[in-house]
Amino acid sequence: MDSDLFSRRRAERFAQLLDEANGGRRHHVRSKADGELTALVEVSRRLGAGPDVEPGAEFRTGLRAMLVATAEREGVGTPAKTTTGVRGTLLPAITGRRARARGAILVGVAAGAVALSGISAASENALPGDALYGMKRSTERAQLALASSDISRGQLFLDFARTRLDEAASVRGDRLGFSAVLDDMDADTRQGVRLLTTVAAQRSDPVALDAVDTFLAGQRRVVSGLLDRPDHAERDRTRRSLALLDAAGKRADALREAIACGLPAPQASDALGPAPAACPADR
Repeated sequence: MDSDLFSRRRAERFAQLLDEANGGRRHHVRSKADGELTALVEVSRRLGAGPDVEPGAEFRTGLRAMLVATAEREGVGTPAKTTTGVRGTLLPAITGRRARARGAILVGVAAGAVALSGISAASENALPGDALYGMKRSTERAQLALASSDISRGQLFLDFARTRLDEAASVRGDRLGFSAVLDDMDADTRQGVRLLTTVAAQRSDPVALDAVDTFLAGQRRVVSGLLDRPDHAERDRTRRSLALLDAAGKRADALREAIACGLPAPQASDALGPAPAACPADR
């Protein structure tokens, strides 16, 4: 899907197709993008048939804020400026059509988001192999896309790593499934740690590392608990995840020391983020 998917013309055409799918009048026009946009309309239609789960108050508040911000950005509800001349006589009609198109998109976004919230709630406890597990992971990607900062994204990745660990405990009888979940858990751990350590180094402020320390304390305890189980078959694979947590802890400690002794932001970096040099011995 190309990056121009939500250009103005495509947005207006999407609104037309969405209107037709909901029983509105047919628009006798065609667009080269109809194939892609029709697929999106079908996704919206399927989302509308999702489980009947009532969205919570926090979701409603967040959705309202998103829609208000989108409406302000797109000028929905803003009176059109008047102009004179032949071109000016066409402007109100064009502006009106675009406002209706944008309004239809907002309605579609709202309906899709509410439906998606129901499906997301239903998939919250899904495990690998379950029908709704793909939706659970898609919801996580949507959360990342909506995160407002690298700190928020880093914390989300660490939350997802915790979730993967819970899943691993549930599928430990499936050796291949267990290893695959730990692979995903380690990938989330690296992403979260890298984002948070990068913020700490760039700002010369260790506050972002507090989230890393809190995560590591709880995650180490649970991963070590897996090794303590006599029926645990994937000990070598679990030890690799434990070694990653130890490496992340050492990286966070090294960054704290580098920030405390006033070293500049490190130039070297790896999967865990900036790799600081040791503080001079005379400091």
